[in-house]
Amino acid sequence: MLRDYFVMPGIVKSMGLVFGDIGTSPIYTLTAIFLLIPPTPQNVMGILSLIFWTLTILVTIQYTFLAMHLGKKGEGGTIVLKEILLPMLKSGNQIAFVTLLSIIGISLFIGDGVITPAISILSAVEGVLLIPGYEQTARIFLMLAAAVITICLFAFQARGTEKVAWAFGPVMVVWFAVLAVSGFIALFLAPQVLFAINPAYALDYLLHNGLAGFLILSAVILCATGGEALYADMGHLGRDPIVKAWYLVFFALVINYFGQGAFLLAHPGSQNVLFDMIFAEAKFLYIPFLLLSIAATVIASQAMISGIFSIVYQGITTRILPLLHIEYTSPHLRSQIYIDVVNWMLLFAVLFIILIFQSSNNLTHAYGLAVCGTMMITSILILWIFVLRGEIIKSLIAGGVLIVTGTFLLSNFHKIPQGGFWSLLIASIPLGIILIYTNGQRRLATSLKPVPLDEFLPKFNTLYKTVNKISGSALYFARDFRQIPQYIPRTMFVNNIVYEENIIISIIRTEQPFGVTWGVTRELTKGLSIFEIYLGYMEIVDISTILKDADIDEKTIFYGMEDIVTNHVVWKIFGAIKHLTPSVVQFYRLPSDKIHGVVTRVEM
Repeated sequence: MLRDYFVMPGIVKSMGLVFGDIGTSPIYTLTAIFLLIPPTPQNVMGILSLIFWTLTILVTIQYTFLAMHLGKKGEGGTIVLKEILLPMLKSGNQIAFVTLLSIIGISLFIGDGVITPAISILSAVEGVLLIPGYEQTARIFLMLAAAVITICLFAFQARGTEKVAWAFGPVMVVWFAVLAVSGFIALFLAPQVLFAINPAYALDYLLHNGLAGFLILSAVILCATGGEALYADMGHLGRDPIVKAWYLVFFALVINYFGQGAFLLAHPGSQNVLFDMIFAEAKFLYIPFLLLSIAATVIASQAMISGIFSIVYQGITTRILPLLHIEYTSPHLRSQIYIDVVNWMLLFAVLFIILIFQSSNNLTHAYGLAVCGTMMITSILILWIFVLRGEIIKSLIAGGVLIVTGTFLLSNFHKIPQGGFWSLLIASIPLGIILIYTNGQRRLATSLKPVPLDEFLPKFNTLYKTVNKISGSALYFARDFRQIPQYIPRTMFVNNIVYEENIIISIIRTEQPFGVTWGVTRELTKGLSIFEIYLGYMEIVDISTILKDADIDEKTIFYGMEDIVTNHVVWKIFGAIKHLTPSVVQFYRLPSDKIHGVVTRVEM
């Protein structure tokens, strides 16, 4: 049984796909903290205790215990929490508030995802400075090396997360083993650091250091960055392998942090704790360790990139983000995807952040704010769900986690003028796109007022009896056949285009994440039928295959297009989004030789 635990392929994949970010936080966390405070025994014990309980509360309890039990069909993330919560709410204001919270959470997660690769890769590349003869390496060369590594990482994404996980998983297994062994060896320098498991050391530090102790929490949170990716990446591998892998990762991280603490007590002048510790323990292995750390930080970036793909995928399928071209990269897990536009935009943003901040130490001043914001929103949604479900024990635990998360978020506010505003600025881009897109779609729906079915049918019956009909079948797309989109009556009643068989296709999203069902074609009146396809809210399917299976042989496919005319800058952006993103027929990959777009000019 124990053997099965360790050889389980999902655990190895989880190491590569999910835990890279949190797994590389030992490279910079203690270094960042003890550049701010002196490494006295009291400070070291207090910080180690804070790190241990941060990992326990914010990652183990919040994500692996609470959040990951709230997934749907193996999927996780802010949008999934929103979809679980919305049916339980009765007030329109509550629904609007939860929707806004989830949108902010998505945006902050993306903002965090830009800084993660930059700080991870820069921090590892800077280990070169400890190699004899390379101490004076120019900053520009370190930045160039980090940029080249970043470009290679993003170029690799199109191969698919499954292949990435298999390539990266074994490397991360070695990385965590090295962290555990090096930390264990360092413990012999000051074994008393193990007593820091006692939360009294953390409380004592906070109580005796006042405002400075509170603000240091903004650096302590660095140890938990990447914890949010556990939940967002759940759809790539499933809950069980991620949870099982976390227990191993947690052990390796704690041993290494405590080992670094022991090393600091013995070498209080250390400027780069992890690299100094490895250099002191085994100089001849330092360069292999440096290469391993660079590989691990590349993998750290992968965890966040995969999480962003998942979040954007969920945003598209729940209609809060515009349609984007999606490639499916695994024949086994449908949620393993690649989104090229997102990939290249992320690459550009990461390179920009490397150029702006130049060093990992500078980036620690910006890092953590978006992470805490994402965790805070997750905490609120989790607590709300458990309260409405009447699960008292879990509600109390979630309430405690919310207080802790809120404390960390408050401590990070002072980072805003020091560089934290960049993560908020980056997050504002997807936030703006989502708000413009959702409000624009609502405005369009108002402008293009559909025709009720009971008004449409009499006109259709009259027309069908009097005009010459085109042989074959024509398909039309409508979200709800009871409300006919304007392009359909315009095609039929204005242009007199009527086929022998006219079928309205309705694609209806259900409250479940997965599942595809459809019924037989149902005739509303002679010459007019409906065909309803029910999809889980995270399903993206090949509609052509469904139509073929249902014995529908279409001759022509009509769909509506909007030509947006406006002088308003916001609606011009909305128009550009609509123009640049695929239409519904392109998104569902319907045969291009049968498609006819019907353009309607809309003034906004």
